Amino acid sequence: MKIQPLQSLKSISGWEEYFRHGEGYLNTAIGAHRKSVQAFTPEILYNLIAMAIEKFVMAALMRHGALPYNHTMGDLVEAMEHTFPGRMGQIGEDLLRLDKYQEICDVDAFNIRPPTSEEIPAMLDVAEKLRDLIQGELIGCEA
Repeated sequence: MKIQPLQSLKSISGWEEYFRHGEGYLNTAIGAHRKSVQAFTPEILYNLIAMAIEKFVMAALMRHGALPYNHTMGDLVEAMEHTFPGRMGQIGEDLLRLDKYQEICDVDAFNIRPPTSEEIPAMLDVAEKLRDLIQGELIGCEA
């Protein structure tokens, strides 16, 4: 018999606000991309999308009384897989690929590769899929 780790069933307050902030970041990125707003470079759009993803993940985890160890895409995906085993699927794999643009945690191996304009639609798509998964299945209610 495999022993399962204990998980809190008590929500961490403020998860709804995290979800709303995620929607705000994502809607800003979607609108700027659709309107081709020059001030929103691919690098800025990437960062807005990453912030939306982080907020969505935090909302889902907090709703279920959990938190990630850190806030890299890898850590966020790991926390989601731990809290919602098998639910991330392709979304998790797509999120892990986003880490390649900004590897900034190790001062000695610091690496930033700005995305191209052509890469932004796929990033927006994965962020929207994550939002829909979290809203529809993982938080269990309309945020």
